[in-house]
Amino acid sequence: MTGLTISSGLITKLKLRGGLKQQKKRHKKGCFTARERIELLLDEQSFEEFDMFKSHRCTHFNMDEKHWPGDGVITGYGTINGRLVYLFSQDFTVVGGSLSETHAEKICKIMDMALKNGAPIIGLNDSGGARIQEGIESLAGYAEIFQRNVMCSGVIPQLSAILGPCAGGAVYSPALTDFTTMVRDHSYMFLTGPKVVKSVTGEEVDVEQLGGTQVHTMRSGVAHLAADSEVHAIQQLQQLISYLPQNNMTGVPLTENNDSANRSVPLLNELVPVDANQPYDMKQLIEPLVDQDSFFEIQPDYAPNLIIGFARFDGMSVGIVANQPAQMAGVLDNNSSVKGARFVRCCDAFNIPIVTLVDVPGFMPGTVQEYGGIIRNGAKLLYAYAEATVPKVTITTRKAYGGAYCVMSSKHLRGDINYAWPSAEIAVMGAKGAVELIYGKAIANDPEQIGKREQEYSDAFANPYAAAQRGYLDDVILPERTRFRICKALTMLTNKRDTNPPRKHGNIPL
Repeated sequence: MTGLTISSGLITKLKLRGGLKQQKKRHKKGCFTARERIELLLDEQSFEEFDMFKSHRCTHFNMDEKHWPGDGVITGYGTINGRLVYLFSQDFTVVGGSLSETHAEKICKIMDMALKNGAPIIGLNDSGGARIQEGIESLAGYAEIFQRNVMCSGVIPQLSAILGPCAGGAVYSPALTDFTTMVRDHSYMFLTGPKVVKSVTGEEVDVEQLGGTQVHTMRSGVAHLAADSEVHAIQQLQQLISYLPQNNMTGVPLTENNDSANRSVPLLNELVPVDANQPYDMKQLIEPLVDQDSFFEIQPDYAPNLIIGFARFDGMSVGIVANQPAQMAGVLDNNSSVKGARFVRCCDAFNIPIVTLVDVPGFMPGTVQEYGGIIRNGAKLLYAYAEATVPKVTITTRKAYGGAYCVMSSKHLRGDINYAWPSAEIAVMGAKGAVELIYGKAIANDPEQIGKREQEYSDAFANPYAAAQRGYLDDVILPERTRFRICKALTMLTNKRDTNPPRKHGNIPL
């Protein structure tokens, strides 16, 4: 019954898409095909494809003589570790992965399904931008995708992998998603390519300098992760999914855990140096504190003075925000404030509890920061914490000075549980600066008086007990028991309910 079968010729055409020659060319460059990428990402034999026969409708520039089944993008759904996800995978072998009207329709269809069914959407991006032969149709297609990115934002997780050169409109959809990974020496993102840049500004740059992985993971902050290969990038997507819920109405993922919540961490007792000006690595605190091997850092190369990432406590997924004393003394600046604010809001959108580890001497001073908008950008982090209704557990390990104390999930911004180590210093500023401002010239030339007044200030303020006496701290705890206290707090807060005033949306100082 030939009418009930698909011809072998059509099956071959569906598999080859842009052609065997193009696929071999991609393999030589270390790239997988669009279909191979899906096979790497999803559980074996879980993929269900949609619109594999759909083709473009363009008749301009002899395009009516060229047709590819599926038109440059593969769409469908499958599972990752048994969890439903929707995805699209762009095919660079078909007109450079350029977006046509039907290409966009396929992506929009899958995004609509993901939103209706409350499951993550993953984009494997490999596109040169809008298909110029189609003109306004391709631009309209991009705008339709962008609209859906915004509608999905904070409702379902949206993840992007940049697996080739993405230019023009192709970069805005990933920029609107929650997390983006790029492949070193392989992925590029820019609005306008090197030729256009040279013609308009006179600058001579290559694709790597203009929009390579290092640019976007270290300087612009557009991308969150850098991968060593396509396989590594896909593993990062799988890892991210493991920490995220299916949608904003479900709880955080819980995993089996063999790491006792009651485990003491004695090495933390010696982590903070006696000298308050000596740095230490906050990651040496995070890694033994969380469930074994569960810390997954996000944006490790961008604004490294603030650490963000996911981890687990007793099997529960949490977001970690921590000052990094080993980088710029852990000070908050423009980039770290924006980095932290976006991550806090992401966690809050998806019901992920936030654990904040504080050792912050304040906000970075100077004209560079002031001209760059440190007031506005610092306010973003403040706003994000104040707005968040998820469980918030805060541990102050050492310094919490000035406005930065307020911003870093303090009790006053609805912090649920706020603990401090005995080494904590919670004050308006350090003792030296405070004494200079209070006493000024009166004791400027008297070292004995300066020392005496600094000690007096430290005894009064540069410790956790003044804050604890006022209820701004719930307890002063031993460092080695921090894991146990966090796990207990998170369990206690499991059914927390908090709300914000009814409104269309707030006006975050963007």
